[in-house]
Amino acid sequence: MKIQTFTIKGTKSEDAGLPKEFDQKVNLPLLAQAIHVYEERAHVGLRKTKTRSEVNRTSKKLYKQKGTGGARHGSRRAPIFVGGGVALGPRPIRRVLNLPNDIKSKARIFAFAMKAEEKQIVFVSGVAKLDKTKAAEELVKALTKATGAKRFTFVLSEKSKEAVKALRNLVHAKAIFYKDSNALDIYRGGMIVMDNEIFKADKDSKVAEVVKTEKKAKQK
Repeated sequence: MKIQTFTIKGTKSEDAGLPKEFDQKVNLPLLAQAIHVYEERAHVGLRKTKTRSEVNRTSKKLYKQKGTGGARHGSRRAPIFVGGGVALGPRPIRRVLNLPNDIKSKARIFAFAMKAEEKQIVFVSGVAKLDKTKAAEELVKALTKATGAKRFTFVLSEKSKEAVKALRNLVHAKAIFYKDSNALDIYRGGMIVMDNEIFKADKDSKVAEVVKTEKKAKQK
């Protein structure tokens, strides 16, 4: 699966490929389940109204029970009076929805796979060198011209921490680290701009692990 690649100057370079793990059929029910959980957990659930027992108001009887010609009332705290309690208002709800780690991981992969199918992923090389907001703005303008997208989510590697400072002042762009990203970030993120160091670092760690294993085998 070939992905368009750009430099931090916004110029087009040779296309790169996504790792094989992202090239798979999207499981829409699983992705929908994950997004539902993330959206639910985003709501704090602390809306609350006061009932008549919680309103700070006198509970003295308004007037005598009989002989007034009006309706019978016992307290100004009743819901029918302005400033009284609310009868059936919202109460605090604690959100308890959770996702197993394997479903979180699969949902993120499916979100990336869906974006790749829709041509909404691009790679940018040298993101770690992006240290000025002006340079980041110029990159976003170049990507807008090349892709037609109006909203961007930059998915960064650990080496690109300084780029967050350059990107955080842009209105139509946000930055997240690849290790912290989830299915909702990707699905709702508009055009996904990926730091090409993400998979390079992963590849280097795998190579180092293989070399280490070979050395141990030789020692035995």
